[in-house]
Amino acid sequence: MAGATMSRRALLGGSVSAAVGASAVDVIARAAEPPAETGASSAFAQDIVLKVNGVDRNLRVEPRMTLVEVLRGPLGLTGTKIACNRGACSACTVWLDGEPHLGCMTLAVEVGQRAVTTIEGLAKGDELNPVQAAFIEHDAMQCGFCTPGMAMAAAALIERNPDPTAEDVERAIGGHICRCGTYPHVVAATLAAAKVRKG
Repeated sequence: MAGATMSRRALLGGSVSAAVGASAVDVIARAAEPPAETGASSAFAQDIVLKVNGVDRNLRVEPRMTLVEVLRGPLGLTGTKIACNRGACSACTVWLDGEPHLGCMTLAVEVGQRAVTTIEGLAKGDELNPVQAAFIEHDAMQCGFCTPGMAMAAAALIERNPDPTAEDVERAIGGHICRCGTYPHVVAATLAAAKVRKG
């Protein structure tokens, strides 16, 4: 029948218009909905208190957030680095009650009452910790990603052993990956810091 025929151009034009219209409606509908991840996960957020560098910090965090994510995110302490984020490089090392721990492998909600110390917490105001000062003096950093974790490990060693040997330092920084290869400088800096600390 002549009245029922439709040109190819009209058919394609109508199909495109319908598809565009449907897509627009879908986009508008999705924009009006809250993001699924935020809506689902926010119900599980927990209120916690973290004692960080001697100060109690009240936080509301998702159970999945790692300690390093909380430190760098809500708390703005960006000295602690996220490098591998898999517990393989030790760049994210912080102290929990004075002992080195990997911030990327520790959930913030699991810290509990333990005191958290970050690289910022080693200094006393404008006065650098002897390890921090020695790292600068002995050029123990290049790109800087491994530096905070190395410094935390070195400072923890000196706290435990005020008179370490080079072998002690090497063991303490074992597992810390420095792609720039500053290991000899780190050892020299740590030994120098130990001497300064002894006075």
